[in-house]
Amino acid sequence: MTIATPTMADVLAYQRAQCAALGSALYARILTGVIDDFERGGIAHRLLADRPERPAHDAVPLRLLGAMHRLVLEGLVPDLARFYPSAGGHDSGDPVPAFLAALADHRDAVVDGLGRAVQTNEVGRAAVLAPAFASIARRTALPLRQLEVGASSGLLLQWDRFWYDTGRSQLGDVASAVRFEPDAWLEPAPSFDGFTAVAERRGVDIAPIDPTTREGRLTLLSFVWPDQPRRLARLNAAIEIATRHPCVVERGDASEWVAGQLADARADVVTVLHHSIVLQYLDRASFDGLRGALLRAGRAATTSAPVAWLRMEPAGAVADVRLTMWPGGNEEVLATSGYHGQDVRWRA
Repeated sequence: MTIATPTMADVLAYQRAQCAALGSALYARILTGVIDDFERGGIAHRLLADRPERPAHDAVPLRLLGAMHRLVLEGLVPDLARFYPSAGGHDSGDPVPAFLAALADHRDAVVDGLGRAVQTNEVGRAAVLAPAFASIARRTALPLRQLEVGASSGLLLQWDRFWYDTGRSQLGDVASAVRFEPDAWLEPAPSFDGFTAVAERRGVDIAPIDPTTREGRLTLLSFVWPDQPRRLARLNAAIEIATRHPCVVERGDASEWVAGQLADARADVVTVLHHSIVLQYLDRASFDGLRGALLRAGRAATTSAPVAWLRMEPAGAVADVRLTMWPGGNEEVLATSGYHGQDVRWRA
């Protein structure tokens, strides 16, 4: 049976529903207007109708919203900025006319933005990943060698420099401005006991971002939803940490990079390949290459040089956090959470 590829109209409607469900009333309202304009053959249709054949795979609605948010943050669309809390806007009226007018007035910049890959590097996902890293360290009693696919600017590679407090266990830098308090986790909360240290942290991305530059910071901020101040504050705080503690994010193909890294076996560390909301952006060949490299590394793994595959990926309305460890190759679901790391329900 052939599964129909979602149309642009389908993807716009899905993204509107996601924005509403995940707490961005502003983007839900804007996308309602974009859908209406698209169906009427307006500027949204002229910009989006001839986009790539896989609008869901390429996250075209998020590229569009990110392009416009970037213009807002640069101060180029003041009529629209008054609706965007990220730019100091407080207007609760209808943002759609200003949004569509800005699309028409800044068409070239929007087209450039539509060609820019989505770069969320969502810091909130650390609330899910951190207890998973602690669990891996507890099981192996070894330091972590972290390898992240789709690492963007490497902010999540800095996870142990944030502060976590479940109310029963704590981890990280107590003075950190990136903080996760007990309300980050549903009961029962996970444990951070047993964490050792991060021995190495490296990442790869098809278009890595330098968060220490104005351009990099602007790109990262543009993909955060503008009426979600907590996410924006966390991102800004994480960028400051990355400025003080640079880490390596290489430009390259995920499967080739993973194969090279995993072929370099290390003793006395646990090698952890991890990614969060990334697989939808990989083509089939890249995913097959990544998985093949993992299986080869798994067959060669030993108790003194174990390998772990940690991934947080979509599973319908929530994201699953799954862990496979070698030797053994056993897979388990550690947790579920919202796509931005909220409502973490720990299972393991």
